[in-house]
Amino acid sequence: MHLTLGVIVVALAALSVLVILRRKNRRDQLEMEQHSVTAEQLRELLAPNQEVLLFDVRQPLDLLAYPEIIPGAQRIAPKEVIEKPSLIPQTKDVVVYCTCPGDKTSRMVLRRALKLHLYRVKLLKGGLAAWKEKGYPVEPYKDVFHLYTPSPAPRSG
Repeated sequence: MHLTLGVIVVALAALSVLVILRRKNRRDQLEMEQHSVTAEQLRELLAPNQEVLLFDVRQPLDLLAYPEIIPGAQRIAPKEVIEKPSLIPQTKDVVVYCTCPGDKTSRMVLRRALKLHLYRVKLLKGGLAAWKEKGYPVEPYKDVFHLYTPSPAPRSG
């Protein structure tokens, strides 16, 4: 009898955890949707007289594979944005994009921004591929970038 009761308690606890995790996941998905724009919406936002900042937050190897950028975008390494969120202005609308499956890097940057109450940040759904799929322009990325960020030298002393 005690064994059956124990199994029931464990099963109910596991079910409760599953329900809580699903609700959290659904909330996260809704929040990401609220802070997403399509390629068409981004094109409209980039029209003249709109003050929208566009950040290319691709990982360095992704940039190496696709050395092109949406015109007007500023390249910021995702690691820099995560470590220095002050790079994202609080008073302007910002859109970030990447080339990761499921917009992984953009979502990471967006989550960090939202935790810091930077609510004017959105991500481009589908990233650079969605932009190019619509036939919108890209330009070659010619600036120098590093494939890795060196760690600070150990202190001696």
